[in-house]
Amino acid sequence: MSVNPTKLPALSPKSGQDDQVLDQALRPTRFDEYVGQEKIKGTLKIMIGAAKKRNEPIEHLLLHGPSGLGKTTLAYLIAKELGANIRITSGTALEKAGDIGSILTGLSDGDVLFIDEVHRLNKTIEEVIYPAMENFKLDIVIGKGISAKTLQIDLPKFTLIAATTKISLLSSPFRSRFGANLKLDFYEHAEIEQIIARSASLLKVSINKEAATVIAEASRATPRVANRLLKRVRDYAQIKDAAEINAVLARDGLKMLEIDNHGLEETDRRILLAIAEKFGGGPVGLKSIAATVSEEESTIEDVYEPYLMQLGFLARTSKGRMITSAGMKHLGIKREETLNI
Repeated sequence: MSVNPTKLPALSPKSGQDDQVLDQALRPTRFDEYVGQEKIKGTLKIMIGAAKKRNEPIEHLLLHGPSGLGKTTLAYLIAKELGANIRITSGTALEKAGDIGSILTGLSDGDVLFIDEVHRLNKTIEEVIYPAMENFKLDIVIGKGISAKTLQIDLPKFTLIAATTKISLLSSPFRSRFGANLKLDFYEHAEIEQIIARSASLLKVSINKEAATVIAEASRATPRVANRLLKRVRDYAQIKDAAEINAVLARDGLKMLEIDNHGLEETDRRILLAIAEKFGGGPVGLKSIAATVSEEESTIEDVYEPYLMQLGFLARTSKGRMITSAGMKHLGIKREETLNI
């Protein structure tokens, strides 16, 4: 796997693009460009094809899984396949019933509404969404107390696509209103290499197969991380005036970022070390770990733990978190060296 050599642009702080702009540019624009999640793509193609034949909106969809696996990208692709406009918001942006009401009434037939971090919706918003999802009706309460009246407004037939990293926080009535519940999994190593090759081509960066393998191994089985590491290694190669990224440059670039061959960052190692050295290997509560490493509990739970568990370095039990023997081996610590407290 090698991208055609292209002269790298001169390093200039004025010509650099923001990472978010680059992420948008690297996002697949067709299903055949979207690597991985084959079962989900197959399900969606059938649902989209059937909806088109019936000339109806596709059913409401719930996408869940760890961050960076492509939930937002899937929402864009679904809307494009349907030939529909997409409106994007997040659970944190919807604070009161009027917020969701104004969005819903502004939609047109066939539009897609994408709500990211849907687990952060408050119950008031959920209650407004229920009739909108089921009957395409919006209930508005006018007045207060015994004089209050409910006004029902017809809504266009839209599709709600919701994404969450914490499906367990969604109420059962809310989950049951989605026509399909699709879980995104971590990516295979070969799939991450394909994503790196495609992104390198779009960034006009030459990279050989060995270098792509090095970056893929450190990418936490996550496309977003793979693209971020590729961009940082690209920066390192430009500083070195390299025409092509090879394995040596890739390893040196990752070493500069303090990322090891398993993709663990400093905070990952601090979490494992805290459990091993401060708490005798565990079990220990999340709050204690967060206080020890000076990170928010939600950040540890959402960002770091899923991958550490995927690697088999961390176990989550009913009594708390524990470092596994594989995690101890990765840190180079023997069990008898830990402090039992």
